[in-house]
Amino acid sequence: MATTPPAADQSPFASMDPETAAHPQPMFKMLRDSTPVMPVEGVGVVITRKSEADEVFRHPEVFSSNADALDLKNPRPLIPLQIDPPEHKKFRKLLDPIFAPRQMALIEGSITQTVNELIDRFIDRGEVDFSKEFSVPFPSQVFLNLLGLSFDELPRFLAMKNGIIRPERAIEGAYGSEEMHAYQQKMADSIYEYFNGILDLREQKREDDLLSRFLDAEVEGQKLTREEILDICFLFLIAGLDTVTATLDCIFGYLVAHPEQRQQLVDDPSIIPAAIEELLRWETPVMGVPRVSLADVEMAGCPIHKGDHVMVMLGSVNTDEADLADADVVRFNRKTNRHVAFGAGVHRCLGSHLARQELRVAVREWHRRIPEYALVEGDALAYTGGIRSIDHFPMTLTPAAT
Repeated sequence: MATTPPAADQSPFASMDPETAAHPQPMFKMLRDSTPVMPVEGVGVVITRKSEADEVFRHPEVFSSNADALDLKNPRPLIPLQIDPPEHKKFRKLLDPIFAPRQMALIEGSITQTVNELIDRFIDRGEVDFSKEFSVPFPSQVFLNLLGLSFDELPRFLAMKNGIIRPERAIEGAYGSEEMHAYQQKMADSIYEYFNGILDLREQKREDDLLSRFLDAEVEGQKLTREEILDICFLFLIAGLDTVTATLDCIFGYLVAHPEQRQQLVDDPSIIPAAIEELLRWETPVMGVPRVSLADVEMAGCPIHKGDHVMVMLGSVNTDEADLADADVVRFNRKTNRHVAFGAGVHRCLGSHLARQELRVAVREWHRRIPEYALVEGDALAYTGGIRSIDHFPMTLTPAAT
């Protein structure tokens, strides 16, 4: 009997206790040591070791990322996430150059400006809610800039994104309720309607932005259809905003708890790229990625049937001591860091280079201007499950001397 697919409004980690959500590494180790591959009701078959995860990522013909793997209320498969090989290749051939490191380097200046404009709003107060005033608006503003849209659209973007990923913020009731499903569907439809309207404008007049590039792009000699462009935009909105926010929350959540390592970044900013990679490995904001099995297979003695859902626990894979001898140690000078925080295989995150650019600039500029900061005394950080973000992150700030 096939396992039930995890819905977008029914995170398999929603009931995780606060301590585990904040520090999931001990749970990961327990699972790796006891049952590295096991069926979990409402989630699917959970995989926690690097060896089995590699098998899943290497074989998309068996472990598919198609639309059955995750329900986001989208009417068609999202491109390129829910398109498997061989068709997947033609879309990556088009999209990969747009998000290549060389292209992302060209927007470093605008990202730097966005970071500093956000910091300007609160630095003189000596305090900030990091989540509400920095980690949430920052990636959305970068995204709006890429699309050539006004920052005035920020509230709408956040509402659309949260309507799919975090509908409980707007609709009270049990996960999976008819009301919640209806609200998610309404928000999903609004995303398509919104981008359809913007594309109508770009059809009449091209701008120097991503949407105009999509309209002019070709895949194997054919232009993208309107539906294909809309499916790409839907994925970018859902996948590109929340994950960067969560990563910033996790990075700064770690740094407020480890001031000695934070000081390393202040003293030597050149280590920031390596530090970010290490914190992506250790914190792994996106705890798991789903797949669906297209065949009957067996892993570590556990049968996986055709139609079963498979959840690869990225955080556990990243802290697997069988793959990395000192996986339980956070080292900012780690030279080799083959983490899978962005996934792996053909479906590795398309926006990983953009995310890295955003994270590097944000961490660099923050510590240049605010070398000292701390969690407000008496407060505690509460991490959400699934995508490990922090809704309330009050800080006290000590800006750099000018």
